[in-house]
Amino acid sequence: MVYHNLKALIKGIRSCKTVADERALIQQESAAIRASFREEDSFQRHNNIAKLLYIHMLGSPAHFGQIECLKLVASPRFSDKRLGYLGIMLLLDENQEVLTLVTNSLKNDMNHSNMYAVGLALCTFANIASEEMSRDLANEIEKLLGSSNTYIRKKAALCALRVIKKVPDIADHFVNKAKNLLTDRNHGVLLSSITLVTEMCQIDESVLNEFRNAVPLLVRNLKSLVTTGYSPEHDVSGITDPFLQVKILRLLRLLGRGDQQASETMNDILAQVATNTDSSKNVGNSILYETVLTVLEIEADTGLRVMAINILGKFLSNRDNNIRYVALNTLNKVVSMDTNAVQRHRNIILDCLRDGDISIRRRALELSYALINEQNVRVLIRELLAFLEVADDEFKLGMTTQICLAAERFAPNKRWHIDTVLRVLKLAGNFVREEILSAFIRLVAHTPELQAYTASKLYMALKADISQESLTLAATWIIGEYSEILLEGGFVDEEQPKPATDKDLVDLLILIIDSPYANYLTKQFVLAAVTKIAARPTTSSAEQDRIAELLAQYTTSPELELQQRAVEFASLFSLGDLREGVLERMPPPELKATVMGVVSENKPVGSTQSKDADLLGDEIVSTPTPGQQKPVTNNHDLLAEIFGSSAPTPTQAGASSSPPPPSQRTTVDDILGLFGTSTNLTTPAAASTPPTPAFVTPAATSAFSLPQSQSQSPPAPAQPPAAAPRLPSYTAYDKHELKITLTPQTSAAKPGIVMILARFQVSGANVATGLNFQAAVPKSQQLQMLPMSNPNITPGAVETQQMRVVAPVGSNVRLRLRISFSIAGQSIQDQVDFAGFPPGLTGGGP
Repeated sequence: MVYHNLKALIKGIRSCKTVADERALIQQESAAIRASFREEDSFQRHNNIAKLLYIHMLGSPAHFGQIECLKLVASPRFSDKRLGYLGIMLLLDENQEVLTLVTNSLKNDMNHSNMYAVGLALCTFANIASEEMSRDLANEIEKLLGSSNTYIRKKAALCALRVIKKVPDIADHFVNKAKNLLTDRNHGVLLSSITLVTEMCQIDESVLNEFRNAVPLLVRNLKSLVTTGYSPEHDVSGITDPFLQVKILRLLRLLGRGDQQASETMNDILAQVATNTDSSKNVGNSILYETVLTVLEIEADTGLRVMAINILGKFLSNRDNNIRYVALNTLNKVVSMDTNAVQRHRNIILDCLRDGDISIRRRALELSYALINEQNVRVLIRELLAFLEVADDEFKLGMTTQICLAAERFAPNKRWHIDTVLRVLKLAGNFVREEILSAFIRLVAHTPELQAYTASKLYMALKADISQESLTLAATWIIGEYSEILLEGGFVDEEQPKPATDKDLVDLLILIIDSPYANYLTKQFVLAAVTKIAARPTTSSAEQDRIAELLAQYTTSPELELQQRAVEFASLFSLGDLREGVLERMPPPELKATVMGVVSENKPVGSTQSKDADLLGDEIVSTPTPGQQKPVTNNHDLLAEIFGSSAPTPTQAGASSSPPPPSQRTTVDDILGLFGTSTNLTTPAAASTPPTPAFVTPAATSAFSLPQSQSQSPPAPAQPPAAAPRLPSYTAYDKHELKITLTPQTSAAKPGIVMILARFQVSGANVATGLNFQAAVPKSQQLQMLPMSNPNITPGAVETQQMRVVAPVGSNVRLRLRISFSIAGQSIQDQVDFAGFPPGLTGGGP
């Protein structure tokens, strides 16, 4: 059966009983439409295309009607043109070869006397234009931008938007016409023209600078929208044209970024929008949110920024989860700009931890980490520990890490630090990273006055619960290491000491090793612990016999590592004095900060200190020595290229250099000494670094990396005898929208050592991605680098990287910098020499 029009076809398809019947009917009708196309029946073409488009909407093939759509477009009748253009938009895309045949029809209709025919052509162009078509018809679009008809100007602006997206290099053709459109009084034209200008400013920096003069005009337009009374034509929930207001705010954000004068011009109107917009409706909240983003990105004054953050704080009490999520997400991004303003909303942020929506809990958790500082560490850690008890398992690994890092960084005293980690081990011992456990053991080893207290607390906690793996490991190690201290002081239960016996300790360790919770690692710890207990003079012979019997059981263990340990430990029992020497208490391991910083969303722990301060407690990454790492194959050529001389290969350098002298001092202590912190240990920090100059790139700092989103200047250490002098910043590189400044810091107590903080920022609206920053020094100097905070630099953000130069006293610090990055689709590689630091920076000078 052939259906003569669309209505009949729809009725026939709806009457089908099964999907198979519907499919058969569509195939039959498609065959009839093909036959009609072959007969060139112009009368039926309109009906056939209408039916074909309905078939296309149902998901069946309809590509065979593309040419017939072109024939309809060529018809003089408006109804045929409308259906033809609709068919072209549905059946064609910019990758179809048939599209080249449409260009001429579009050009003819753009010059049509009927404005609605022109509108059809413009609408079609804006939807399917390819790069080639955009180049061909750009002049026609430019001409229509100056049309006296607002209907045509609006559509032409959107077509121009399509053109500059496809062909960015001809964006300057539309600049003058776009300026004229910004003065238009029609809301629709203004909306489309601002959209066009925004895209042009994002594509081309020169266009952005040219449109900065339009800021007063945009401010006037926004002011008229805010102060205008009820306008039924553009009103949405009592707010005049919110879509236009949002577009203007987004354009102002682009124009004010990095420009003090433009920002001052828009300060007043932004404050007016923020105070006069109704926040009881979602429409008003959308405008307020855009206003906040604009204030935070431009060079606004402090009062305006505080007001913007207060608006976000008000969003947090909204009942709509979407608004609360948006507020938390934005506060996470701006917390580094004005931490004190965000701190005012701390209580409501902590309330969000109890929200039923997991996304809100996640964002609130990340924001809570960033709010931790020396003043509020007790309160916030207490709240986070309370949340840890009820948190989902997916949160616990990150939470335990962040809580322990914050405790390490901001702890008011060591007792509180130890108590906090103990609480974490009790609540989520199965979700604690190995590095955190190691840091806790190092802390206890370096705090002899609290070893008895810690061992006692761990014993009581382990007796109550042996299911938490990290708690079991920590307790086993510490009880084994400090058993005699524990036996002398007794167990502390509710602050009342109780006598402790070696039998209690051995009973508990045997209970652990025999429990179903004991895994391969736990058993190794227990065997080592009981062996150490047996070697202590406080242990009775009866318990030594029990321990020997336990070791004998594991000498036949099917697990090779356990068997080997048990055999070795058992053999120590017959060695007398040698046994006590081998199993004596271990010296405190080297202290190093466990600043890891990033657990989720690149949010570091704490917000009042930058990552540069973490360097004071973390181990500097030195240039790898030849014995530590495989030589880089092109190092020889690289050095020859840099310094114009034949530099030795890494292997040769390693062979010719004498091994570093034995020392008792660590790199950490050397850095601490640089800033005046008291320490008993001494050793040259860079003794292991070969003097051969080379470009140095940061490597991974053991298992940890530094925080990645802080960009503040490093604060002074907690208790320095005297503040280290801070020198001004020196510009080392300022090209291709990227600016690099170097800030040196020295200490009179450590001449010859210069800490350099490199700051990276972009001056335009483009994002610099994949930044690779390398540095080299002359042979007489040594260079060490830490990883960059973030290789992608967004406008308004400042990323940093820490360097350390060891140079002969009195010499000048000279750097050769190699920079590579991508910006605005262009790859940049550059190399500069920098010798701009003042003479005498290394000491011994004037």
